[in-house]
Amino acid sequence: MNSSMVDWDLAVSLGSRLAGEGPDVTRAEAERAVAELRAGADRSTGLVREFTGLVAAERTAPVLIVDRPGWVQANADGFATILAPVIEKLASKKGPPSGLSLAIGSRVTGAEVGALLGFLAGKVLGQFDPFHDPSGRLLLVAPNIVHVERELDVDPTDFRLWVCLHEETHRVQFTAVPWMRDHLFGEMQAIAETMEPSRFLDDGIKRITEALKGGRESGQSLIDIIGTPEQKEIVDRVTGVMSLLEGHADVVMDGVGPSVIPSVEHIRRRFNERRKGVGTLDKILRRLLGLDAKMAQYRDGAAFVRGVVDKVGMDDFNAVWERPENLPSKAEITDHAAWMARVL
Repeated sequence: MNSSMVDWDLAVSLGSRLAGEGPDVTRAEAERAVAELRAGADRSTGLVREFTGLVAAERTAPVLIVDRPGWVQANADGFATILAPVIEKLASKKGPPSGLSLAIGSRVTGAEVGALLGFLAGKVLGQFDPFHDPSGRLLLVAPNIVHVERELDVDPTDFRLWVCLHEETHRVQFTAVPWMRDHLFGEMQAIAETMEPSRFLDDGIKRITEALKGGRESGQSLIDIIGTPEQKEIVDRVTGVMSLLEGHADVVMDGVGPSVIPSVEHIRRRFNERRKGVGTLDKILRRLLGLDAKMAQYRDGAAFVRGVVDKVGMDDFNAVWERPENLPSKAEITDHAAWMARVL
């Protein structure tokens, strides 16, 4: 990979500065939060297995409790992996840049990536990174979890276990379904390999600017603004997969929650209210980055999982994990009966 086309060091340093350090905590509070998150992740493994019937390999994917700069570094590493086909394609088409153009171009791109990571680093509670060799890793962003539990005024111990249940479900999804990692990575590569840099540079920047000014594109995400028809077809497939994964995790955290988290109903109510309460600029950035679509993935994916499980039970629902062809399409996510007719 010609990683010199992106200044990853700049991306990490800028993203870390923009992310900030998070809430003020004492050393004792920090240590307690880290200990509870580790314990919550460990406890969640058996709870997820019992509820879903999915049996993951023994913890081959490590759990990392990170701060915001740690999350930025981890995701810069992930971006570098996913963007490798794009960089290679650019190099093969135009030849590798050199001299001043390389220095300027890599820093501009690094700054753009850093700004994106810096914005997201203050919002992500946890994340399973399936593309980290050899078998992925689970990241729990401690300062963000502490910030949100304080903002929501919920029980910290309950909230930390609630977050762990969601993220541990993602770890189980990828470690219990051995083909999922390669399938999703293949789809990501397919998107990258269809990117047309000239279309982005000539048309995308103008339309993104219109979106930020509140123009006609303001309701669209980046993929809507710059995506080719071929990319959008792939994105529709990925949307179906991601909606399944996110919705399944939400069903698990709410299904397991009442038996082990006394205040789970209060947490869910307050958390849903928080999703509505973002400012204007934040809303625009969420639209551009596709985060509004991610909220829909939680909602639609959970409705899909519940719809199928209510009809046939969890064991038959688990046919969705048997092979890639059984994954729901974007259309089937909102029509679980169509998926059942096709797969079951």
